[in-house]
Amino acid sequence: MNAKFAAISACFAMLLLSNCATKRNTLATRWWQSFHTKYNVYYNASVAYIDASLEKENEHHDHFTEQLPLYTIGNKESRAIGQAHYDLAIAKCEKAIRLHSIKRHPVWDKNRRKTPEDVEWLNRREYNPTMWKVWLLMGRAQFFKGDFENAISTFAYMSRLYATQPAIYQRAQAWLAKSYIEAGWRYDAEEVLRNMARDSMHWQAQKEWDYTYADYYLHTGDTQQAIVYLQRVIQHEMRRKQKAREWFLLGQLLTQQKQPAQAYEAFKKVIALNPSYELSFHARIAMTEVMAPGNQQKMIAKLRRMARNENNQAYLDQVFCALGNIYLAQRDTLRAIEAYEQGNESATRQGIEKGMLLLKLGNLYWDKERFSDAKRCYDQAIGLLDRDRKDYDRLALRQQQLERLVPFTDEVALQDSLQRLSKMSDAQRNAIIKRMIAALKQKERRATQPQNDNIATGFAQPIPTPGAGSNTWYFYNPVLVARGIEQFQRTWGHRKNEDNWQRENKTVVNMDDIAAVPNDTLNDKTEKDIAQQHQASDSLDNDPHQPAYYLKQIPHTPAQLQASNEKLSQALFHSGLLFNDLLDRPDLSQHYLLRLLHEFPSFAQRDEVYHRLYLIYMRQQQPSLAQHYLQRLEQEYPQSETARQLRSPHYAEDARRGEQIEDSLYTAAYEAFKHDDEKRVDQLFETAQKRFPKGNNHDKFLMISALNQLHQGRLSTALQRLNTLLSAHPNSPLITMAGMIINGIQAGKTPHNGRFDLENVWQQRSEVLNDSDALHQVKFSNERQTPFLYVMVYAPDAVNENQLLFELAKYNFTNYLVRNFDIKIERHEGVHQMAVGGFQNYDEALQYARAVHQQIAIQGLSKQARSVIISQENEALIGHPFSYRDYEKFYQQHFAPLKISTLQLLTEPVKTVTKQPEKPTTAEDIDRELERIIKEDGSEYPIDSTDWNIKRTKTAQKVDAKTPKKAKSEKSKPPVKTVKPLDLDDEYYDLEGF
Repeated sequence: MNAKFAAISACFAMLLLSNCATKRNTLATRWWQSFHTKYNVYYNASVAYIDASLEKENEHHDHFTEQLPLYTIGNKESRAIGQAHYDLAIAKCEKAIRLHSIKRHPVWDKNRRKTPEDVEWLNRREYNPTMWKVWLLMGRAQFFKGDFENAISTFAYMSRLYATQPAIYQRAQAWLAKSYIEAGWRYDAEEVLRNMARDSMHWQAQKEWDYTYADYYLHTGDTQQAIVYLQRVIQHEMRRKQKAREWFLLGQLLTQQKQPAQAYEAFKKVIALNPSYELSFHARIAMTEVMAPGNQQKMIAKLRRMARNENNQAYLDQVFCALGNIYLAQRDTLRAIEAYEQGNESATRQGIEKGMLLLKLGNLYWDKERFSDAKRCYDQAIGLLDRDRKDYDRLALRQQQLERLVPFTDEVALQDSLQRLSKMSDAQRNAIIKRMIAALKQKERRATQPQNDNIATGFAQPIPTPGAGSNTWYFYNPVLVARGIEQFQRTWGHRKNEDNWQRENKTVVNMDDIAAVPNDTLNDKTEKDIAQQHQASDSLDNDPHQPAYYLKQIPHTPAQLQASNEKLSQALFHSGLLFNDLLDRPDLSQHYLLRLLHEFPSFAQRDEVYHRLYLIYMRQQQPSLAQHYLQRLEQEYPQSETARQLRSPHYAEDARRGEQIEDSLYTAAYEAFKHDDEKRVDQLFETAQKRFPKGNNHDKFLMISALNQLHQGRLSTALQRLNTLLSAHPNSPLITMAGMIINGIQAGKTPHNGRFDLENVWQQRSEVLNDSDALHQVKFSNERQTPFLYVMVYAPDAVNENQLLFELAKYNFTNYLVRNFDIKIERHEGVHQMAVGGFQNYDEALQYARAVHQQIAIQGLSKQARSVIISQENEALIGHPFSYRDYEKFYQQHFAPLKISTLQLLTEPVKTVTKQPEKPTTAEDIDRELERIIKEDGSEYPIDSTDWNIKRTKTAQKVDAKTPKKAKSEKSKPPVKTVKPLDLDDEYYDLEGF
């Protein structure tokens, strides 16, 4: 009886396994694959996804001084949170797709009439009812992981896979549009939105599209439409923390739309949801800023109370920033600056919040023309703010401008103050110096107060700063950059931002005067300087806390006053030039230059001052004043270089379009140099020397002219122009190359006229093997079913490599959504190779090459390149021992005559080949195989198998109804405590809350 039962069970199990294979499409196989997917692999993936979402939700930090993103991945610092769990979810989804996808069409009874529903069902490309959830979960995991490119590929393929099912298709399209939006591909997102607008929206996809439209309008800046869809999103939202964020975002949008009453209610909703203390605090701050204008004093009093609260000590910078915003709304700029400065001093976190405060303060100083204070704020803010901000470029530009301007304006203020002090009595002077020392000590006490507080409280733990613990590169982390700058300034002081700042001779050319000094003399001099520096550092004259430090700077004698005037006149001159040329402020430039003329009549560069004033007044359409200074220039300095330029017939044209004309001249000279037109290069160089002796491209003209002279064998002229380049342009990036050429010529090396020829490289092979027998031992392979590459070979300067790479990557991504082609650039034997990999055989590579050659953009960029279709095995032989010419002959003989497949091979994903396990043959093997599958799929998260055991027990009772029960010979084991599974209908499992 037992043997008969075992045989029946074995047959039943073998029948079940054979019917449940993915190669068959029956009712039983669809049910089994769906059941196995839903309760094993998909379950594990969904739980891993939930764990990742909870981790991201709890560890994410928002920057409340800026507009919040709808999704947490809008902050780059949060994309790495939960990555391990997302990777696990993606791996489980890939496993489910690999093992349980049913693509085979079902067998249809030809005698049965097909309804439209039947036609749609037969045209499907996936028949596992649960598989669409797997695809959607995998794409969402990639999306929230920040891997937008793979998410786009997943949702694009999912859209094709479920094109006949509107509910699933529209969900996939909504997530595809969101992925495009977050990746920054706005035009692709708009194309998806336009296509969706033509169709009616399925009710099951309404929620996803509300999120998508809200995210789209937030990124495009359409605040009014964003408010409409964000209100719908809040109604859909099931997570309390996320809903609090969305209410705060809604309040920010309403504030931008000048709707303070509605914004106040939105921020009030945030507090009602009992969010984290940080979010609640910023909501209260925002509420004070949108209160009615008549309650301004009430708002100020409330913020003052918040500043005195001990719980807000870590957020004092935000309290005072809000206070400054209120004063600024009242047009009280002085109090706003005072509040911002107080917030800067009380800030304990080096994060984006402090950066925003410093940016506002710097902008105020900029508007008030207090450029030194503006530079101080910008220097700190630029290291704390994200470089992807819209106003980051303006901040960086202003910081660079002030880096050049402020040293001169500070020098003007310093010399004016010192000369005023020199005219005062001793009592007045000493009183002012005492006040300066007292202010310095008070500032130092305020700076050390936070450290003393930490010591008094037992070294309290610092408040974690968003982004401080991220794994980004050092220079992309603003907190670490700010700390590094502060540490550098403590060690080396405030130094000019330049290369080789510790070297006296910044060129690669040896200076004769330095080489002529004996080493002993240099060592003695260095030791004396070090001793003097130590002695000076110990003296009272270098201690800013002592009056002697200030008294020594005041000019008392006529010689000291003359030196002070020299510094002042130079500072006025350069400030006037930079205000006009750099900041485009002719009014300030005019002020400084006129003062220079009135106070220093013997200034050496007075002719240039006349010239600049002439240009300023001409620009301001004041021809009478312009002619006045032009006449003074011609009368007082008729032989000057400036007067000669004004008499030039090209002066008016050069003044208007000088930069464009000079750029055109250099471009023409460079093209002539590349085509060996030496006479043309000399002519253009002479023209540029006459018309633009101080142009922006003067160093490049000198270099290209020197190289042209070298090609003609005129070494003395070439050396003269290279030396001129070194002396006239010490900061040019070309001085390293110029110095190396000078050193080589002085060392007796002979320059050669080297020209690049791609034909030579095309025929190049290893010289060792040219005449050996190795060419007969190593041969190219004519195997076509092997991985192939599509390679473009070109000279380094013949192709715009970056643009070609962009166009090629763009073409691959927009045309081959299900294939991931790798693009690599390699430098080999003087040429560059751009290789596209990922082709399974020769036919795929040839189809790709034919399609690429039809792209106009790529064809125009690759005119100077040669294309090759080559297998990876043969590519390794290029250069060692064969050349490209050798392979070209081999290709024409073995591959060119082949006929390729007419199927579109690149439109389908690469099939992953997996080794199929051997089929079990005995009942024991079947039981062992079932146990292995259940154990493998349930290894990550245990599953309650109670229901399955009940069903199996009932089946066994039917089969073995007549079999007597066997008595228990063993002791019954205590019941194992099972882990409670997630409810399959719960929001967590359906993932609606995430």
